[in-house]
Amino acid sequence: MELFVGMDVALEESSICIVDKDGKQVRETKVPTEPEAIRSALEGFADRLSRIGVEASSIGMWLYRELHAAGLPVIVVEARHMHVSLAAMRNKTDRNDARGIAHMMRLGWYRAVYVKNIETQKLRTLLANRKLLKRKLLDLENHIRGALRTYGLLVGQVGRGDFEARVRELIEHGDYIFVTMIETMLEVRRTVFECFNKLHKILLQVVRHDPLCRRFMTVPGVGPVASLTYKVGVDDPLRFARSRTVGAHFGLTPRRHQSGTSIDFEGHITKQGDFTVREALCEAAASMLLRAKSWSALRAWGLKIAKRTSMMCAIVAVARKLASILHRMWIDGTEFKYGMGAKITPHMKMTRARLLKPANA
Repeated sequence: MELFVGMDVALEESSICIVDKDGKQVRETKVPTEPEAIRSALEGFADRLSRIGVEASSIGMWLYRELHAAGLPVIVVEARHMHVSLAAMRNKTDRNDARGIAHMMRLGWYRAVYVKNIETQKLRTLLANRKLLKRKLLDLENHIRGALRTYGLLVGQVGRGDFEARVRELIEHGDYIFVTMIETMLEVRRTVFECFNKLHKILLQVVRHDPLCRRFMTVPGVGPVASLTYKVGVDDPLRFARSRTVGAHFGLTPRRHQSGTSIDFEGHITKQGDFTVREALCEAAASMLLRAKSWSALRAWGLKIAKRTSMMCAIVAVARKLASILHRMWIDGTEFKYGMGAKITPHMKMTRARLLKPANA
């Protein structure tokens, strides 16, 4: 008899429910959230287990690796899809959630999540930590600028390395309390800046020794961060049957709503999937359209869209194209092809100049 297991995972304890193919409950229990405890709870049913469902989360990924290594048929289920399926239950409890997940496994009403290997997960953590420090660094700098602006002290446009020297120059003749307040923020900023530089250097070393990332960087606008982010987001290119579906996977295709014959419209992009990959692709597309000096057929195509609609629509469209192109480069082992007939026209020069023109000019 086939058995199906649902697990509602929490930090300390996890609820487990086992049902058979007819939906009859075989066992319900609560165990500590540890792989050994979960294996012990399932030990008597190991030879009959068909599917074990776990909700997608950081702990769920960890349990998947441990239980999968032990030979158990674990499946990580998409959290958004699971939330909609469990919303029909009258009372939300850990026990009911585990029971609902077990029935989802029995009926096949689930969407499996691809679990990355441990090395790729480490690179993802590196990118996340670097991005967090960069965001905090910008917050600290903006806070210091705002605090000085209250007293008529303007930092102006300075490089990140000259920021602290410029601030100290402005507060040189201030009183003790004012100088101490600003210097305290500068010390915190200096520490964050040093840690950010450490992680950024590690990222550059990883990219320098990765042939695939260097191949991605042959695309105009794609830098070290974008190339590594894309590689980490995809992980295994063979899980996509067609290159054109990669853009949809990362939420770069329009959302569609249809009901009957009278309602059928497309909205903004879906914004599904890994938002860090989507952000990196959009930044690479914007760099290609607005800052890159080399010309290509892809850039010409994007500027035509910008003329017809807007630059934001062009950036999203080029980002979707980049997702497919990078995947095909990965599969075929080829470098970026600039394309034939991608010549700049006087009208495209005027379009790009208009888009780059300052608002107050």
